[in-house]
This record gives sequence, structure tokens and C-alpha cells, in this order.
Amino acid sequence: MTEQLILRELHELPEAMKVEVLHFVQFLKTEQSKKKQTSRLTKRKAGGLKGKVWIAPDFKAPLEDFKEYM
Repeated sequence: MTEQLILRELHELPEAMKVEVLHFVQFLKTEQSKKKQTSRLTKRKAGGLKGKVWIAPDFKAPLEDFKEYM
């Protein structure tokens, strides 16, 4: 049903706009391909950021900027 509707609408467009539609379809296919490749390549692993993230020892200490509100 959707394909028939698209083809019907496409048939009514001027040639220049049909070229634009073609470019857009090619763009969509390229983006979809990139997403598939990215999702396959970026599987998360536990411990991947080990040693790269740290929390300051005084993380829970009150901030000087908010003393007047406490």
C-alpha cells in the first residue's frame, strides 16, 4: 500500500524533483547502512572505562558556592 502511494505521488512530480527524491532515498540507505555498521562495532563491554573515570574523595562534601543556602 505504501509503495503504491509513493509511486503515485512520485509519478506526478516534475523530473527535477524526482532526482531530489532519488538522492534522498540514497541518503536514507547510506544512513541506515552506517547505523547497522556502528551498532555491530560498538558493543559495550563491562570495565571499558576502568582507570579513565575517577571520583574526587570529597565528592559528597558541600560546595562553597552553596554555603549561604544551607
